[in-house]
Amino acid sequence: MGALPVYRWRLAPEGYATRRQLRAQGLRPGGQEVAAQLERPRRRRGPLVAYLYRIDAAKPVRPMTPGRWAALAAANAARRTCPRCRRDAGYVIPAALGTCVPCAYPDPADPPRSV
Repeated sequence: MGALPVYRWRLAPEGYATRRQLRAQGLRPGGQEVAAQLERPRRRRGPLVAYLYRIDAAKPVRPMTPGRWAALAAANAARRTCPRCRRDAGYVIPAALGTCVPCAYPDPADPPRSV
């Protein structure tokens, strides 16, 4: 692959899009190589870089299958389940705590939670 064309921020020609822009249009790169890049200059640091893909070579996003929906639901349930008390916290457990809030900060007046 040769050198990529480099464009300044917001000055890319029509027909190119970032991954996020493709996704907003219901598309994905679909295995194509990066076609160009955007650079946004910054002070005292290197430029911010965004890779561009050709819209005409992009493919539609694959639809979610029932198996993928089930796997996503299981992954989200695992993020909500407290490893200490094994209850569904009803929210994603913060990684900084590692457990649900009642397990991380027990109230001395409450009876201990069953493990």
